Amino acid sequence: RDHGGHGDPRHVSGAVIMRIDPQKLLSSCVEAFCVGVAFAVGAAIVVSVLFGLLAFFAGDAEAAEVQIPRAALQHRATLIREARAAWGLNAPVSIFAAQIHTESWWRNNTVSAAGAQGLAQFIPSTATWLPKVAPEVGKPQPFNPAWSLRACVVYDKYLHDRMSAMSTDKSALSACDRMAFALSAYNGGAGWVNRDRNLAAKKGLNPDRWFGHVETVNAGRKASAIRENRRYVSRIMEYQHVYIRAGWGPGVSCAG
Repeated sequence: RDHGGHGDPRHVSGAVIMRIDPQKLLSSCVEAFCVGVAFAVGAAIVVSVLFGLLAFFAGDAEAAEVQIPRAALQHRATLIREARAAWGLNAPVSIFAAQIHTESWWRNNTVSAAGAQGLAQFIPSTATWLPKVAPEVGKPQPFNPAWSLRACVVYDKYLHDRMSAMSTDKSALSACDRMAFALSAYNGGAGWVNRDRNLAAKKGLNPDRWFGHVETVNAGRKASAIRENRRYVSRIMEYQHVYIRAGWGPGVSCAG
């Protein structure tokens, strides 16, 4: 035998050379690549699901941590009375309670950096203008709780009544979306809501849907202003459930 390998083409200087089948090698590489891709996709899906679950439970945790301030209890009867006077017996009182919660945490002496005042955080110019279009609110008294609550629900109704469907299907504007538009307008102005809806339509989104559509566009506001506006609507829609559970009255359902 030639142990040096000179008579065997598989040996050179004692090293072993394997005969490689190119077709099998290619097949093995493709298989390995596919397994790697499948693993990466699977891992991405798992991570995505985990983040989704974390966000979901974080949202639930936040809602569970929200408590009705003690200061709110002294204004409960007034809010219910004023809401029903402006909206009727089925007034979404819990939405308005969540709105005051978000605006001022039910602190009547609150003054924001922008000069907004009282429970409902009216800026002086809006407080002066509102009685001209809604005389029932009376003389502006933003630090008077009764006036502030009355002005809040009346202004909400004023904005709500002016939010109409933009699509040909006039029934497309749900109660949830209509209220979301009104709340966005209360916080940032009806003009911006209309501009956002027009931009959403141009982008192929539904201008009659707030969540996942109009809320995703910005017609020109500063980043900080648009973030505040979107959070404002989301928080009120979330916090209303705390007041519903506490028996304050109906809210606005966004289910389905």
